[in-house]
Amino acid sequence: MMKLKLAGRALSAAAITMVTLVTLATAQEAQLTTQEQQVIDLLKAIETGASEPVGVINPDQYTQHNLSAADGLAGFGALLSALPEGSARVNTVRVFEDGNYVFAHTEYDFFGPKIGFDIFRFENGQIVEHWDNLQETAGPNPSDHTMTDGETEVTDLDQTEANKALVAAFVDDILVNGRMEKLTGYIDGDNYIQHNPQIADGLSGLGAALEAMANAGITMKYDTVHKVLGEGNFVLSVSEGTFAGAPTSFYDLFRVADGKIVEHWDTIETIPAQSEWKNQNGKFGF
Repeated sequence: MMKLKLAGRALSAAAITMVTLVTLATAQEAQLTTQEQQVIDLLKAIETGASEPVGVINPDQYTQHNLSAADGLAGFGALLSALPEGSARVNTVRVFEDGNYVFAHTEYDFFGPKIGFDIFRFENGQIVEHWDNLQETAGPNPSDHTMTDGETEVTDLDQTEANKALVAAFVDDILVNGRMEKLTGYIDGDNYIQHNPQIADGLSGLGAALEAMANAGITMKYDTVHKVLGEGNFVLSVSEGTFAGAPTSFYDLFRVADGKIVEHWDTIETIPAQSEWKNQNGKFGF
């Protein structure tokens, strides 16, 4: 089963569908769900200032997990008002839906160039909760991949749950528990495409990066997996741990093919001290 999703630039709300069709001109079908479209339009409103897309947020029940924003709709508005006028840019590259969750992979210029994953929870047709993870844009990596390029086509919808289980097991075995002897059972060897700005393709690239980190005295540790979401061949894991000794949030997006992980994107964000939080909902709280 195949479902074709957004690729390329997300423009104004009125132009989204046409741009998607043009980008996928050689494909037979382009389809976004209503909630996916609403998320794209909401994110684009950060750039355009359009007020209509914000109506998808439930003003009486909106829980914010971005620790730089105060809770509720007012906190979202206050964060946007702090942006220098005309400075924001938003390009949503991928968007997926898993039950009442929609998650997006987006290029931002938002207080500087960043790559972000956003997760929205819907209830009764409105957004009631939001999580995100942002990292300053870097790269291209040693294999000349950016943090957002690569495959966008959703396939294997009937394999969603199996692929989510595969990624959950990979994160638990490899990233949380360090059972590196199992690595080749999860990753498609040197066909593995890497979008982390510091790491080259393949198992050889991953091994070289881990060795370089160890030699530099930099440690990366995953402690807890908070959420695994997926649609077809794409699976997002949300984890908590430490990087270079600092509390860290890890968002990892994987593409799965034939029971193996074949492509990876991520963002890594330091979790600030609680005294700096603008809300008390925590970074996770799924």
